[in-house]
Amino acid sequence: SLNFKDPEAVRALTCTLLKEDFGLTIDIPVERLIPTVPLRLNYIHWVEDLIGHQDADKQVLRRGIDIGTGASCIYPLLGATLNGWYFLATEVDDMCFNYAKKNVEQNNLSDLIKDSCFLLVVKVPQKTLLMDALKEESEIVYDFCMCNPPFFANQLEAKAINSRNPRRPPPSSVNTGGITEIMAEGGELEFVKRIIHDSLQLKKRLRWYSCMLGKKCSLAPLKEELRIQGVPKVTHTEFCQGRTMRWALAWSFYDDVQVPSPPSKRRKLEKPRKPMTFIVLGSTVKELSIKAAAMGWDAVEAIDVVRAWVEKILTDLKVQHKRVPCGKDEVSLFVTAIENSWIHLRRKKREKIRQLRELPRASEDVLQAIEEEKNSQKSVSNNSDRENPKTEDSEMGFMAPDEDVHLTTGDELMEESSVKEEHREHLKEEETETQSGETSLGKGSGNAEEEPCPSEEASNLTAGKEQSPKETSRCFLLKCLMNVKKEGSDILVEMHWVEGQNRDLMNQLCTYLRNQILRLVAS
Repeated sequence: SLNFKDPEAVRALTCTLLKEDFGLTIDIPVERLIPTVPLRLNYIHWVEDLIGHQDADKQVLRRGIDIGTGASCIYPLLGATLNGWYFLATEVDDMCFNYAKKNVEQNNLSDLIKDSCFLLVVKVPQKTLLMDALKEESEIVYDFCMCNPPFFANQLEAKAINSRNPRRPPPSSVNTGGITEIMAEGGELEFVKRIIHDSLQLKKRLRWYSCMLGKKCSLAPLKEELRIQGVPKVTHTEFCQGRTMRWALAWSFYDDVQVPSPPSKRRKLEKPRKPMTFIVLGSTVKELSIKAAAMGWDAVEAIDVVRAWVEKILTDLKVQHKRVPCGKDEVSLFVTAIENSWIHLRRKKREKIRQLRELPRASEDVLQAIEEEKNSQKSVSNNSDRENPKTEDSEMGFMAPDEDVHLTTGDELMEESSVKEEHREHLKEEETETQSGETSLGKGSGNAEEEPCPSEEASNLTAGKEQSPKETSRCFLLKCLMNVKKEGSDILVEMHWVEGQNRDLMNQLCTYLRNQILRLVAS
């Protein structure tokens, strides 16, 4: 295997690939940046997309600029060899300039590549990158420019000190670049901004301006800078070669250029989410079967028993559900919840009891006086009955006034006693719920002590009917698919998320169903 930490090995690989695949012979000093061929070739192909280059266009002269060509002069060499492009290659480093010129000459491409060395002191911000290169050629319109800017702002960044995420693995290859090749004032962000400012002056002297970026975090601020400057055409892409990622940005002031679409966001392949599940043990299923038989249900199989109880719980919760086709030995329900009716039930009941306690009641003295008056009237009535036997007709005429008084007084007592009785019933219900949980599933419709309110009756009637999509409200909390299947002697209940506001709501519903089934057995 190749040791990418060895500069000699990396240089040998690059030179060999260029020779074998493109017929190019180059020399690169180990003291300067040694380019990787696949990544540079990716950039060339993207420029082809930008300018609309096709194989049939080789007869059309295309002109490009390579800002900071490096010792290898790899972009002009590849562009000229593959596509016959004319290049203006620029360089500021003496050693890189000499090697680049030598590489052009020994590959007989001097006619296609014009080397122009302009002095650029990167520490002096007012120095420009494109303006000096084009000041002598005021009429030539170039199709594009390319640039692989210095990535780092200082030595600490270059050595990955305090700038590299510690979770990332260390670089797999050696960095042989010279100072001017890998570092610039402000790093690649400021370097590319200076190219943007040059382009604002040159504008249509180039059809496309482009740069390759080594940091993804540089892409967004540069696009924002172009937006602020009102540049009409902007696009970007990304290059991925093994573990190496690079990003490229391009912009144009021409209205007639075709803008390649940026890469769509790669959605991470989501692992299939596991369904929410709970198991009803075989012993629990037997208890549920006994209760189902007591209620007159015809469910015999274990799956049917659990399905019947789940349907009843959902109906009591006013959660819409309907059976859907499924595989053998299982039952599937499509569940749609319009409102959250399975949480805070105990709190709602406590609130109802609190309201009952706040109803106005007569004082104890008044109640005692009413009771004494009632007893005295009863004794008077009994005495009159013994002294004056009555016929049916006289009873009707004589007792009517007293009966009215008796009913009036009794109504007050009955109202008060009914309030007390209802209060005692709710307290008893709360106490029972605390000890053994809600037991409404075990009682069902046979519970005569608690009379359902009209809204509950209406909802039960609605839930009992077959629901169509039109009847389902557009606003819903969640939709999920519930599967009830056999697993040995036990029953497995699965809830698969379909859509809704929050997946946690399905988790709550699943927990409520499990707890209700357990409470049925406990009661």
